[in-house]
Amino acid sequence: MDTTTRNEPQQQPLRILFLPYFAPGHLIPAADMAAVFAARGARCTILTTPVNADIIRPAVDRANNANDSAPAIPIDISVVPFPDVGLPPGFENVRYMNQSHGPEYYGKFLHAALLLREPFDRFLAASRPRVDAVVTDSFFTWSPDAAAEHGVPRLVFLGISVFARSCFESTLRNNPLEACPDGDEDPDTFVLLPGLPHRMELRRRQILDPRKRPLEWQFYESASAADRRSFGEVFNSFRELEPDYVEHFHATLGRRGWLVGPVALATDSRDVAATGGISTDGVANSCLRWLDAKPAGSVVYVSFGTLTTFLPAELVEIARGLLDLSGKNFLWVISGTESSEWMPEGFAELLARGDRGFVIRGWAPQTLILKHSALGGFVTHCGWNSVLEAVSAGVPMVTWPRYGDQFHNEKLVVEVLKVGISVGARDSAAAIDTHEVIGAEMITAAVKRLMDDSVEGNALRKKVRELRTMATKALEKGGSSYNDVGRLMDELMARRSCNSVEENVRAS
Repeated sequence: MDTTTRNEPQQQPLRILFLPYFAPGHLIPAADMAAVFAARGARCTILTTPVNADIIRPAVDRANNANDSAPAIPIDISVVPFPDVGLPPGFENVRYMNQSHGPEYYGKFLHAALLLREPFDRFLAASRPRVDAVVTDSFFTWSPDAAAEHGVPRLVFLGISVFARSCFESTLRNNPLEACPDGDEDPDTFVLLPGLPHRMELRRRQILDPRKRPLEWQFYESASAADRRSFGEVFNSFRELEPDYVEHFHATLGRRGWLVGPVALATDSRDVAATGGISTDGVANSCLRWLDAKPAGSVVYVSFGTLTTFLPAELVEIARGLLDLSGKNFLWVISGTESSEWMPEGFAELLARGDRGFVIRGWAPQTLILKHSALGGFVTHCGWNSVLEAVSAGVPMVTWPRYGDQFHNEKLVVEVLKVGISVGARDSAAAIDTHEVIGAEMITAAVKRLMDDSVEGNALRKKVRELRTMATKALEKGGSSYNDVGRLMDELMARRSCNSVEENVRAS
């Protein structure tokens, strides 16, 4: 019997605290990421508020209860009160904002993010054993300094691509609008983003302008500076998807980063988490049964995420575009509870027949839909989670960005990866603002280009299927994301050991 290690103290698992921002696109992938690290032996805790805990709890429960991949140490959710900033009870997530109260409420959300420092400090001070790392959202600009006061390294997680992160940094460091000729205020002038691996141009109106939006510019400058003071950044992506920008992030920007995704593929929990605990079996079953009756590759899926809103005039054009897609089926997710008065002639009748179209109001089981063999294309707002889910499912995209990093992601999808076709959206505005109306003819033309049996369509489908294979392999043992998770955990464990030695030396 080997007794050589009987009396050696057992090494405690890494302890990681996650603090995601109050938005579905930040919360849910952070919960999935916690499951990835927990499956590798880390003790993970998610610090959040009551409503946001309800949003992620189904995903956490599913990860904890999985048969084969359940973590040896369950993921915990630590709930703290939402800061009192004058918001109505329950308004703890940006998904509840709309056009009537968005600007005022969003300012209060940013203030609430500042006030969360106090419960964050209390958690770190009370933690025994000590937390080894915190993974906090870039919007919590105070978190690197707060973590440093407790001797804990801070990792950034913003939920965007390395490509979009690089574009944002190019804008903040160089302000490309200063290179525009004096007097050129044309919003559709193309402006070069300097210093990137590929030639990237955005319309003037799609670039953050410090003269017109000084407070927003100052906030992003502050967030970027805080992120540069951090231990590094974790991305929900994989190296094979954006290799040139991973190299750019490390070598040119001088930043440390680990790509650990697609985390939804690793956990298979996003469709549970996105419901916020609401029972949606009827919705899932009905739309999947409808898809089962459709030929392979014959359905276009139309969805714009949890925050995007459309005016009735825009909904009319989408409906007209879908009506004109003769020979193609559609599944359209309409967020919110808008009335049906906007429906153009013939659209309600088409839905009533149920042969060509299916509409879901509110939540939809997106990853299950995208994985279905009937899917042939995805009309998307280019939120990073949706792009990554489409790539993971091998579904090409019609890109329709609305705001934020979505225009950057469109460039990645259409110009770099070449797995999508742009619908032609030009104006960038906040999720709650109005946009130029895209005509039905442009929508129809983009979907047909994507789904038709043509040289262009076949090339798009071939490329996205190749990326799907790469995404799966990245998470397997020996894959790029699997290895990045291991490297980061090893580095954090080595840091803990070094700190322990130094503490022992000081104590002696």
